[in-house]
Amino acid sequence: MEKFIELLKKLISTSSFSKEEGKAAEVMREFLQHENIPIKVKKNNTWAYNKHYTKGKPVILLNSHIDTVRPAKGYTLDPFTPFDDDGRIYGLGSNDAGGPLVALLAVFLHFYERDDLPYNLIFAATAEEEISGRQGLEIVLPEITPVAFAIVGEPTRMELAIAEKGLLVLDCYAHGKSGHAARFEGENAIYKALDDIQKLRNFKFEKDDGILGAAKITVTLIEAGTQHNVIPDICHFVADVRTNEFYSNKEAAKIISELIDSEVKPRSFRLNSSGISVDHPFARKAAEMGIRIYGSPTTSDQAIISFPSVKMGPGDSARSHSADEYIYKSEIVAGVQRFIDLLEGLRI
Repeated sequence: MEKFIELLKKLISTSSFSKEEGKAAEVMREFLQHENIPIKVKKNNTWAYNKHYTKGKPVILLNSHIDTVRPAKGYTLDPFTPFDDDGRIYGLGSNDAGGPLVALLAVFLHFYERDDLPYNLIFAATAEEEISGRQGLEIVLPEITPVAFAIVGEPTRMELAIAEKGLLVLDCYAHGKSGHAARFEGENAIYKALDDIQKLRNFKFEKDDGILGAAKITVTLIEAGTQHNVIPDICHFVADVRTNEFYSNKEAAKIISELIDSEVKPRSFRLNSSGISVDHPFARKAAEMGIRIYGSPTTSDQAIISFPSVKMGPGDSARSHSADEYIYKSEIVAGVQRFIDLLEGLRI
């Protein structure tokens, strides 16, 4: 496992902000080539096939991302200098998602030479996950389909997220009429927006008894006005909507648009909720192994995957995007073994 830990440290020391992953992609490619594994590349994405890839067998995708967010302001350590403190590896991207990335790579190499697998394997290290960008996994999927099943590597404490909420961002515009603040004239767009925000705060989607729980609306930004004595004629606010398995993003946007008076403009419908049934062979095997199964409130590249997928990996999502981010070596080692046990003999 030591070479995978060293790879993680090298990735930490390589700046890889979203849309700036070129150097980290080179690190991944050099590692794979050193292991004599042929690679495919597209922009800052890299993928590889198991040695005995056979047409007709179902394909399992092992995917995680190489990009990171920018360092949180509270860092006390250099985010780009991997620091190993008695088995705890500190550094930007160590937990999200360097640990899951190298763990899935170790699993891929474990099975790489096997000629008796009931499935094919593809390992993909992709870009722009942290910004839900369009030049990451989204441009790789057309190159590798059809895929039967995917494991998306994210820090879940090696618990199994069989479903994940979707993300819908709405720009909402309350329209009023400008006037002088000293006189009783005009229509204050802020007041109209506040009425609509209160409606959103009190609203509950009807269907919420699935594994993901209730869909959730949170107003996160608001802006209006030009100066203190002018009644604003427009107020813009942003709603962050997390959809569950019962509502597509289009359906949720329609419901909200009919609920409030403000003009509603969705930024995108592409990040829908996703998941698999508890009866899926991978979920059943996880349950037999005593692995906790749950629904995740956060989004990942699962949101752009149309085929069955799960989210799983070493590390803890509570550490993601935090100052002095870290992961334990022991978490990675145990995670690799758990992945191997889950994939050994799996039939999908």
